[in-house]
Amino acid sequence: MTSIDPSRRKLLRVAGVAIAGGAIAGCSAAPGESSDSGGDGGSDGGDGSSDGGTPEPTQSGGGSSSGEWTETSTVEMTDELGFEPKQIQVEAGTTVTFENVGSIGHTVTAYEDEIPDGATYFASGEFDSQQAASEGYSSEQAGNVPAGESYEVTLETTGTYEYYCIPHEMNGMVGSIKVV
Repeated sequence: MTSIDPSRRKLLRVAGVAIAGGAIAGCSAAPGESSDSGGDGGSDGGDGSSDGGTPEPTQSGGGSSSGEWTETSTVEMTDELGFEPKQIQVEAGTTVTFENVGSIGHTVTAYEDEIPDGATYFASGEFDSQQAASEGYSSEQAGNVPAGESYEVTLETTGTYEYYCIPHEMNGMVGSIKVV
């Protein structure tokens, strides 16, 4: 039987504590904040709903700090719990397609207070409000876009639209669309 040198044992113990500590820190991110987002997410008090509270989006484009906008009309929903690209720019009247390229379901849900004034609300499942989308998903997973399927929305009003995936918002699955 091989014995482990005490200094190796201490190294393994310290490494294990560091790994466990990182995992716990990742689980304790505040609502609207991804554990790897650099802490730029947060809540400004919420909407007072009793659905468990929906964190408000960040003002920096869905949590991205790069400020770069990709000109495309297709957004992929991935198994890494993200929208790719996270920030897109399209011209008014463009139909944006959200393709689920992963193996798990996602939603596309606009933050009702983070779309341009006068814009039509959107959410997969064709809900007319953020609360209805949240309640529909909670009760029967309504609005879920299964693997291999897609959701489309045509955006006519200029401005910035912030959106998220209901089951993966706490993991930082948020995005932004700038309509010019």
